[in-house]
Amino acid sequence: MSQPKNPLHGVTLEQIVTALVDHFGWPALAQQIDINCFKTDPSVKSSLKFLRKTPWARQKVEELYVAKKLYQQV
Repeated sequence: MSQPKNPLHGVTLEQIVTALVDHFGWPALAQQIDINCFKTDPSVKSSLKFLRKTPWARQKVEELYVAKKLYQQV
């Protein structure tokens, strides 16, 4: 099913997290979204594990990604 109007279409969660870390860095990302996987020994792998299990946190990450229009840079 095609989703041309969905800004997240075709973008993986790993791409989203990587783009946000590249843009903000871990400390600033942790300030934007207050979750431990961004504050305590952060890594893309550990963040993905948490975000895949936690829908509310994933939604916040996706919303920040869309709000900052980083999807245009991926």
